[in-house]
This record gives sequence, structure tokens and C-alpha cells, in this order.
Amino acid sequence: MNILKVFGWITLFLFAGSLQAKKIEIIDIRCENQECPMGVQTLKPTFSWKLLGDARNLTQVGYRILVSDNEDLLKKDIGNIWDSGRCNSEISINILFGGKKLLSTARYYWKVQVWDNQGVQSKWSEIKSFQMGLMKQEDWAPARWIAMESVSPKDVVYPGFQLAGNKVDYLEKEARMPQFRKPFQVETKKIQSATVFISGLGHFELSLNGKKVGDHFLDPGWSKYDKSSLYVTFDVTDQLLSGENVLGVRLGNGFLHVPRDSTRYRKLISTFSFPKMICKVHITYADGTTNDINSDHSWKVTQSPITFSSIYGGEDYDATLEQRGWDTSDFNDISWINATEILAVGNLSSQISMPLKVKKQLRSISVRETHPGIYIYDFGQNASAIIALKVKGKFGAKVVMKPAEYLTKDGLANQNNSGTPYWFSYTLSGNGTENWSPSFSYYGFRYVQVEGAVPIGVKNPQGLPVIEDLSLLHVSNTSEEVGQFACSSSVFNNIYSLIDWSVKSNMSHVLTDCPHREKLGWLEVAHLMSSSIAYCYDIKQMYTKIVNDMKDSQLENGLIPNTAPEYASFPHDFRDSPEWGSAGVILPWFLYRWYGDLSVLEENYHLMVSYVDYLTSRCKYHILYHGLGDWYDLGPNHPGYSQLTTRGLTPTALYYYNLNILAETSKLLNKELEYHKYTELATKVKIAFNAKFFNVEKGYYDRGSQTANAIALYMNLVNGEDRESCLKQIIADIHNRDNSITAGDIGFRYLLRVLEMEGASDVIYDMNSQSDKPGYGYQLKQGATSLTESWAALQTASHNHCMLGHLMEWFYSGIGGVRADKESVAFKKFILHPEMVGNIYWADVSFKSPYGEIKSKWEIKDTSFVYKVTVPVNTTAWVYLPGVDVELIQESGKPIKEKADIQFIRVENGRSIYEIGSGDYSFSISPY
Repeated sequence: MNILKVFGWITLFLFAGSLQAKKIEIIDIRCENQECPMGVQTLKPTFSWKLLGDARNLTQVGYRILVSDNEDLLKKDIGNIWDSGRCNSEISINILFGGKKLLSTARYYWKVQVWDNQGVQSKWSEIKSFQMGLMKQEDWAPARWIAMESVSPKDVVYPGFQLAGNKVDYLEKEARMPQFRKPFQVETKKIQSATVFISGLGHFELSLNGKKVGDHFLDPGWSKYDKSSLYVTFDVTDQLLSGENVLGVRLGNGFLHVPRDSTRYRKLISTFSFPKMICKVHITYADGTTNDINSDHSWKVTQSPITFSSIYGGEDYDATLEQRGWDTSDFNDISWINATEILAVGNLSSQISMPLKVKKQLRSISVRETHPGIYIYDFGQNASAIIALKVKGKFGAKVVMKPAEYLTKDGLANQNNSGTPYWFSYTLSGNGTENWSPSFSYYGFRYVQVEGAVPIGVKNPQGLPVIEDLSLLHVSNTSEEVGQFACSSSVFNNIYSLIDWSVKSNMSHVLTDCPHREKLGWLEVAHLMSSSIAYCYDIKQMYTKIVNDMKDSQLENGLIPNTAPEYASFPHDFRDSPEWGSAGVILPWFLYRWYGDLSVLEENYHLMVSYVDYLTSRCKYHILYHGLGDWYDLGPNHPGYSQLTTRGLTPTALYYYNLNILAETSKLLNKELEYHKYTELATKVKIAFNAKFFNVEKGYYDRGSQTANAIALYMNLVNGEDRESCLKQIIADIHNRDNSITAGDIGFRYLLRVLEMEGASDVIYDMNSQSDKPGYGYQLKQGATSLTESWAALQTASHNHCMLGHLMEWFYSGIGGVRADKESVAFKKFILHPEMVGNIYWADVSFKSPYGEIKSKWEIKDTSFVYKVTVPVNTTAWVYLPGVDVELIQESGKPIKEKADIQFIRVENGRSIYEIGSGDYSFSISPY
């Protein structure tokens, strides 16, 4: 072969390889943090994307976004709605739309292109769409709110009240669960798009031509219905037929109305109204013409087969009342009545939080008859769930199913501490095999007690219904899973699962404390568990909704109640506890820091200021004295109010923390006067706090509890010269208690944070790797499959509670070492600082940050330490490697000092620190 020809091929190959190495790819493009959102409710939506590239140290230096109302135009690189032009920026998240005015119900298409720091211009991303919602209340016209019946004004109660003692409540007339139908015509021409905008309160199920629309559960999300309600948007283009179509809607009570039936469990009494709905179907034909179908008096309504619907008490369904084909065109609705038009209350806005769905189906691991005619199904896992029943039997036979977290000593469903009595019931139609699941209620359970039926294969002399199958359907918020954790410790892996099941079980329309007894958005859980959950799930939308709920629930004097939405006005500290209400300041700040969205601070500045000013009004000489304190700490008495820490300490510490957040927020928003105001006030609070609570002689705060010292250290309330003694007191207290936990709901997260920040992760390991004292391991030993309300897994408390799960954060930031950089937001810069503690010899962690997936995997093998990491494109990290002898450190098989693309920073606390850019790295240290 000609030598020149060979040389030419080699040159071409090398050139092609170099081009390939410089390739940069755009992935995961999102509008409003969703792939193709519908019902976008803002005129300034945000755009985000992630990048992939083979070369190291890649960063974005510019981008260009195109938005069009016509996909064909966009394919020609024409953005007739917005062409940003080249914008020189490293930012690839939360880019604000800056084009022409966006129109209600319109669908838009967008794509993005980037330039990197190596001079490479990317290809255009794939095209994605977003559809606007109904931007103004007038856009709903002429659709009207409709109902089957209206509630008597004297029975309207909100905020509600908690039942106490033998208090009797009356209701003139209980709500019936309605089902609506609306026939409508579709022209015989090509449909370009068809969209349903619907709100059905408390909850709705929508069908079109006899088939359910979507796969959501409990739509729409919970809200404070006197202030705001949420609507949901569905694309039904492919479900419409030429000619006659029929919409069907069933409604349930949800939190809109809690039935006052004293034979069923009720956490609280609250009635905003009886079930109601509003709907608009917007059809656009290919020729540009449009047609709307609107809810009004012409819709027909009757009572549905749902005979009881309660978010707290369960659901009853009577299949003998079914009207087959009621939501199809073949049905005669002459016996139905016309809907009643009612007045609108509050503002309607699009549901931004991810919907609830069935996430997992669990089969029973055992079925046994514990009493004559009573069967217990064990599903092996405590979870937020409904049941899926498959049954066959006679007309009118009734099956009752009682869910429970655990059993009584004699083998019956035990609901004593999860809300009782609660049950599902199903009355059979007698038409062969029947399938049913509840539509508008759920519970937290592992077991189901069945009465009135027998499992398949069991002798049945009474001819009872036969259960062909009964399964547990786990329902949860569908926020994207973004984190994975595993390590060599089976105990820690099991603890991870324990916490994760409670997180999943309480990620509903709000972050609840428990999925049965309360189902309320207790706010201390939301802010204290925020980082733990955010490492595992993308909660930007969910937490944005929680902030909106706080705005709706905030009182005129600035108080943020302990729960949001506030459905019941609880007494005293259970409504006004600063450790809870401080979520109104902490969560907007968290959303900004974790997800990089400054608008959340701009939009909620008034919320934050109003609450801090309210706390200031409650102070006596800069100290707060009210609140629940370190709830459920481990003291000598039954857990509840703080036992080991004076109750004024934790609210004052949170008040100081709020002041500093508000000062920083004011600075970011260029509010100089407010910045100085809150900075100066924070200084005064710090002085007063130390004068009140610091014991100079003993070198600790208050009575020396884990919580008192940890929260003071975390909030930077401790003067510099006292920090060391304060930390020593914490560690000494833990060791003196044989590594036992005493910190409760408020203090435990700060205890873990302080120990990690101060290099004492070995103490965290010792506290949480044992099973003979109250804590995580102890709960596992007691048979818990989800996190319990009390450290001691008491039978008198909930066994599925989303508090005290803060070790999850340490699994990622400590063992995995993935930590946010204090000087950056959204993990644009981050830290890799793995903690090799106890007998753990490997760990594998991944986390999909807003900029891309971070990986951290380490292993100790023989005398070597191997650490493999991935840094996403457009980010940088500081990696803290164990040891100070750089001669022992290699990266990808070569001495690290020879690696020009890795920058040595310094040696600190026995670690060698390096700065690295994007790419995959394999560090090794031998001997280790």
C-alpha cells in the first residue's frame, strides 16, 4: 500500500478522534424543571439543560435559546417567539424567558445550543415543548364552578378545629359524592391538539369516553381552599373521537370537607364546601379553528357509587349503585339532574408539584386466619398505600378491609396510634370477578384485616365472597429519584431503606409527618429533612408548592402556623412554634441554594420579612420563650415537649438563623437598608442568647444537652473562643451515654451537621451503628420497615414518620462525601470529602445535581485506597484525599503531581486537597 495513503488515513483517524474528544452534547433539557410541562402558569418560564463531554475541564461559555410557536419553524432554526442570540454565560439552569408575550393555552417549542471553553459549538439540542395554562381567572370564562349540592353556610368551618374529648359536632346534611357527565360533539376534521384544564375539589377522577384520563392519584394537590385551588392539565388529543364524546368526572372530599361521621376517624373538623368542579376543554383543529367545552348548568350529575369518602376515615364503594356506561355516549342520563352553578372562591392556579401515582405493587408475604372469619394479609412493608382488590361473590355482599401498621397481641389490626377507626369497604355487584381500588383516600399500613370474605382456596361453607387477589399499591409523589447510596455496612443500608420508605410515604401533595393519623404538612419536617430528601429526590416543585402553602396560610400579623396548608387551628404552641414556622424563611433560602433559583427569594421576600418581624414582636429582650422546643427528644419521660433543653433556646436559635438568612437575602436583592437592619438585630440576639444560655464556668449551653450545644454551634451563636469547649461537651456527652442519642426532632439534624463539619464523623458512626439503644438500629431490631416517630419505636407512636431521618443527609455528604460548596449554588462548585469511618470499607454514591450527575465511589482494599469520582460538565470540585504525602497519590495510574489538569490547593487536617474540573477520575493511594 502507498505509504502516503497510509499516512493520510492515520492523520484522518487522529483528526476524527480529536474532534470526537471535543464533542459536547446537550441532554435533559427542561422548561420549568420539567421535560414537556403543561399548564405553565408564568409568563417568564425558566429553561435548564445539562451537558456531556469526553474531555476534562469542560465548561459552557455561551448559549443560545430559540422558542417558536411552530415546530417546523424551529427545525429551520427560527425562533419567532424568542431568539436569545449568543449569551456569554456559564449558567445552564433557570434561564429566564425573554421573548414575546406568551398566550394562554398556547403550545411552544424550544431548543438550545452551547459553546464550550475549548471553542466547540454544540449541535442543537432535541426539541421540547411547553404548553401554557390559563393565565388569568378571566381565561376560564365562560366555564363555571358546578356542584351537585351546596353546603349550608352555617356548616362552613375553616380553619377547622381538632376534635377533643367527647365534643359533638353536627352537620345539617352530609355531602354525597357526585359524578358528572357532559356529552359534546367533535367536528369531523383533523385535530391539532385537545387539552383539558380541570379542578375537582377535594379530588377528582376524569374519564373520556369511558376511559380514565391520566394515571394520577388524588388530583389536584391540597391547598388552602379559601385562598387558592389548583387545576390539572391533560393532553387528550389521542382520546377524542369524531362525533359524540363524553366527559365523566367523579369527586371525593379530600381536605375540602372532612365528614363528621363519628363512626370513622377524624383528625379534625373542617368544611370549606361540598365537592365541586370546574372544567374547560380546549380543542384546536388543524385549520386553526378552535372550540371550547365548559362546565356549566348543562352538565348532568347524580350520586356516585362512592358512599363514603374521607381523607381520614377511608372509603366505601357500593358496586350495586353502578350505572354501567355512565361516561360513554351510549348512556341515557334522563334520570340525572342538572348541575348547580356556584360562586368561585379563591384563586385558581396550575398544579406545579409532581402528581401522586401508584409507584409500586406489593404482594402479600403471608395470609392467615387469626380469628374465625378474620384474615390478616401481611405485605412485609409499611407504606403509604391503597389496596387493590380482586373479588368474586354474590350481589350485595360486603367486604371490609382495615389497614394497620402493626397488630395487636391477639393478631388483629392495630390502629390505636395511626388513626382509628379507618377502613375500606366494597359491596359487590355480583357480576363475575370484580376489581376495585379506592379513589380518594389512602393510609399508612403493612397489614390488612379482611372481614366478610375468604381468600381463594379456603373452605367457604357460608358462600362468602372469594378474594382472588389482594395487593398493596404504594402511592407517592412522583418527584424524580436523583440519588443512590450503598456501602459495605448492611446496617447502614437497612437504615437507608428505613428512612427512604418514610420519605416516600410522606411525599404527598405536601411533605406530611405521617401517612395516616395526621397527613398534615408539619413544617419542621419540611425544613429539617430538606437536604436529606433533596439528595434522593428532585423536590424543587414540591417545595415551591410548600412555600406557596405557607404564603396562603400566613396570618395578617406574620405568623406562619405549624402546618401548611392550615386546615385546623391547633391550640397554643401547636400553632405557633418558631422551630416550625421558621420554614417560611429557611425553605426559600434552601430552594435558592440547592437549585440556584433566585426568583424564589424575590417572590417570597415579603413572606420571610413578615415572619421575622412577627418573631421580633414576640421577643422579650431578644429572646423567644414560646414553642414546642426539641420535640420528641430522648429524656426520662414519654416523648413530647422538649425535656433536656430549655424551650426558649431552640426558638431563639432559629430566630437568629432566620435573621442571618434574611440579611443575606436582602443583600442578594440589593436591599441595603434591610441588610443592615437584620444584621444589627442578629448581633443583638447573639449577645442576648449567650448572656441567657451560655454557662461560662462549664463551657456549655443551657444544661449541656446535645441539642443545646449543637444548635448553638451550627447557627454560629458560639463565640470563637468557646467553640472548642462546646464541641468537646457534645462528644463527651455522647461518649458518657455509651454513644446514645438524646437529641430530638429539632436538634438531631444540627448535631449531625456539627459533628460532620468538625471532623467527627466517627462519632456519628458510633451513635448510629448500634442496635441495643434507641435509634435507627434499635428500630430495625424491633421489626420496623419505615422510620418510627420515636427513637424507641414505641407502640404508642406512629411507625411511619418522616422526622428524625436526618442521617440520610450524612450518608451522602459524609460517607459519600458529596457536599455543596458554601460559596456556590446548585452544586456549580462542590466538595468531595468522603469519610472512611468504622468498619466501612467501600461506599458508592451518585447524585444528579442541577448541573449533572456527581459520582463518588471509594474502596479500601488491602493496603490501598481507591477513589473514583465523576464531575459533571460545567462544574468544578475540590477533592479531599486522605493523607499528606503526595508521592503516594496517583490518578489514572500516574503520579498526581504529573497531572497538569489537576490543581493542588493545600494540605489541611490530614487531607490533600485538589481542584478538579469535569470528567472521570480514578485516584489511588498506596500504601494507605
